Amino acid sequence: MSVTRAEYWDEQAPRYDRTTAFLEPRLFAPARRWIAERVTGRTLEVGVGTGATLPYYADRVADLTLTDVSGEMLRAASARAAGLGVPVTVLRADSARLPLPDASVDTVVSTFAMCCVADELAVLRELARVLRPGGRLLMADHVESSARLGRGVQRVLDAVTPERAGEHHRRRPILLLPDAGLRVLESTSSRWRLVEQLAATRV
Repeated sequence: MSVTRAEYWDEQAPRYDRTTAFLEPRLFAPARRWIAERVTGRTLEVGVGTGATLPYYADRVADLTLTDVSGEMLRAASARAAGLGVPVTVLRADSARLPLPDASVDTVVSTFAMCCVADELAVLRELARVLRPGGRLLMADHVESSARLGRGVQRVLDAVTPERAGEHHRRRPILLLPDAGLRVLESTSSRWRLVEQLAATRV
């Protein structure tokens, strides 16, 4: 029987933080801090995973909605969010089909999640839909490297990563923002563009 993407990430949830422990302080944490500095108001985090970004920005939000396709990932994120001192709503949902009204949030956060969605453009359009005018999409992800060696390693990773994970290592969501009705306000990246961060708003 084939394993769905949600089931795969359910299986990964108990050991995910240990699996990423080496990369977290070296590559992921700087991007999370960059995102956190820009979070305000009613905030939605899609593809929240185990909630590794939450401690960086929780004191800056009015209330928080967390979504993920994986129930086990949401369970881990909920435990992390329990002590943050802000109202938290948890929804199991695909990022391309969010059960939220139009223009209902001030900030949308997506950290290291776009690499795993089935349809990047559909997700970006959905994030634009729920974002209020003047609100901001804040995104960080591992993307196609600017270095030839990095791209070579990423091609190998794409070839060996289990298909059920739905993970891609050579995407660049920033290139699709105009087609989703979003405009880049600022962006930056790590050395060799292994990780890219951006802030965008609705056009």
